Amino acid sequence: MNVFILYAHPEPQSLNGSLKDFAVATLTDLGHSVAVSDLYAMGWKATADGDDFPVRQNPDRLHYPRESASAYTGGTQPAAITAEQNKLLWADAVILQFPLWWYSMPAIMKGWFERVYAYGFAYGVGEHGGERWGDRFGEGTLLGRRALVSTTIGGREPQYTRGGVNGSLFDVLWPIQHGTLYYPGMAVLDPFVVYRADSLTPERWHAITDQYRTRLETLFTADPIPFRRQNGGHYDGQQVLKDGLGGGETGLRMHLLQPGEPPEHPLGRS
Repeated sequence: MNVFILYAHPEPQSLNGSLKDFAVATLTDLGHSVAVSDLYAMGWKATADGDDFPVRQNPDRLHYPRESASAYTGGTQPAAITAEQNKLLWADAVILQFPLWWYSMPAIMKGWFERVYAYGFAYGVGEHGGERWGDRFGEGTLLGRRALVSTTIGGREPQYTRGGVNGSLFDVLWPIQHGTLYYPGMAVLDPFVVYRADSLTPERWHAITDQYRTRLETLFTADPIPFRRQNGGHYDGQQVLKDGLGGGETGLRMHLLQPGEPPEHPLGRS
């Protein structure tokens, strides 16, 4: 299988760099083909701006989505953007490797998504009309691929629980896992997380690599997070969860399939 690792850390000898190298070696030993985009080493341009469009439809006022759509369909994107899109299309699984900085991914990785996720490639896909808001959240261009977030965190695990001061890690990673990876169709696995990353010992490193090896070995067999499909009938015409669903959850977890719920809502598709 083909695995694409998107990696963001400015120091090659960092914990993130070591996890990236470990993943490459382990996946290769398992017989997979691996491609890596090392964003800092590549000098990736993080800003989404007019320079992304060598040919402009409107040179007087930049409307990024419109120019993005025109460049994508017209074949005038910068070669760097097209190359990264092709890595996504080549991949059977995508791994994001990054440190959690200010509750999100590093800016350079966020900028990668803003530029590579062109209109017509990752969003603005499919029919938009009636109760259907395009092919997204469980459908889309990247359907059939798996995604894994591998991240390091300086804090302790209890701080990232429902009662923890930082909030549930599920909620913290929601914009990435649901809003960025699941949006264009990828099946998202539970994240691999290293807490207390700044106080790593050799003993902990061995334990971490043992755990990560297991996750990599099950990359294509583990059950994904059971996010609801947008067009599976669970949401109404305003994309609000229909009455009777959610299992009593009041937070973001209401958007997970609950025990006993059918994958498709019995009232029909949206």
